[in-house]
Amino acid sequence: MSHIFPRHTAMRLPRAVKGEGSYIIDENGKRYLDASGGAAVSCLGHSNAMVRAALHAQLDEIAFAHTAYFTSAAAEELADALIEVAPEGLGRVYIVSSGSETTEAAIKLARQYHLEKGDSERSRIIARKQSYHGNTLGALSAGGNMWRREPFEPLLLDMSHIEPCYAYRYKGVHESLEDYGIRAANALENEILRVGPETVAAFMAEPVVGATMGAVPAAPGYFRRIREICDKYGVLLILDEVMCGMGRTGTLFASEAEHVRPDIVCIAKGLGAGYQPVGAMICSDEIYHAIEVGSGYFQHGHTYVGHPMAAAAALAVVKQLTSADMMPRINRSGEKLMALLRERFADHPHIGDIRGRGLFLGLELVWNRDTKEPFVPAVRLHARIKKNAFEHGLICYPMGGTIDGKHGDHVMLAPPFIVEDQQIEEIVDRLEQAINDSLSETGMP
Repeated sequence: MSHIFPRHTAMRLPRAVKGEGSYIIDENGKRYLDASGGAAVSCLGHSNAMVRAALHAQLDEIAFAHTAYFTSAAAEELADALIEVAPEGLGRVYIVSSGSETTEAAIKLARQYHLEKGDSERSRIIARKQSYHGNTLGALSAGGNMWRREPFEPLLLDMSHIEPCYAYRYKGVHESLEDYGIRAANALENEILRVGPETVAAFMAEPVVGATMGAVPAAPGYFRRIREICDKYGVLLILDEVMCGMGRTGTLFASEAEHVRPDIVCIAKGLGAGYQPVGAMICSDEIYHAIEVGSGYFQHGHTYVGHPMAAAAALAVVKQLTSADMMPRINRSGEKLMALLRERFADHPHIGDIRGRGLFLGLELVWNRDTKEPFVPAVRLHARIKKNAFEHGLICYPMGGTIDGKHGDHVMLAPPFIVEDQQIEEIVDRLEQAINDSLSETGMP
């Protein structure tokens, strides 16, 4: 009997014993092609020699030193490497152990920044419906996924949630993508005016929405308009790139494709590529300066902040992500995967949308393609696809509640950046089989 507390008490999971490139191998020798990187984590696959060597070397030097007393070479070098390639104006790195910790730290830093500036009324965070920012209570409060929020609603902070930028569902028939993007962004200004500009600390959003909606990029011009609104009302812009950053969408920082500069950016997942639990909150020089000349103390912290082993792994990852050939490789592989998905599913009667950027792609499933009507939640189509794909040796990321936390199904793909052309074809073949098997189980033709 296992004493592990699993995600679901009915689950009886195989035991992973080895990683080999884009594959995970279980105790029975079955190979699983990891087409989602777990949760968009394993961007360098499961046996990266450079990261493993960095961890061995760091362990021989020092594994842990508490940041109340020491810094470390690994943490300093990681911060230097990130700032060298970060969006202009970002100057300080706060190294933590998870994505939830980065967004939690960002929320608290936004509040403290305004306090240091004398704007004590600014405490409200505005985020978006169908967003996901983590599972700690502050991060969950910012998140807009109703299914995740509902059990803990009495514990959550009062935050505002505007509609997401979701062109497949919300763009008008005669509206251009650009016009829709501006209209969607203007919802932020409306909410700021509704609650009072003097009360708003920050707006938080994912540049490409991941888990809850399935690789949904913003419409053109959306984030540029968001930046204008934030500047107009003195609101900080926090971009959550925990899932979509670190090369996942074809640029090192997802914000690069939006041509905007965040005040705070949150990264994790691909930062450590799964080799260590690590994340980083990166803030502007202006925010840091306000703390520096004010109280001098960021009133926040965790035991494993700046952990040398985590920093060493992340530094080895960043060195590979910033190599000259990595982003072109991601974009070439992403274009091939997108082309194959469109070739296979563009005319599929139950695939409503194929979307994404780089190696971060999603398919939205629908009952009726013409009306975009979703499958009823009781069918649990996403769960069937996950189960059938896994049986076929494919790890993908299906989720339900795509539209409103209850209705809708999607499948997300986020394979390792080292994925080979033959493996891309395998992904599409196995996914098609899993989708068709799952539809057959529901009685669909």
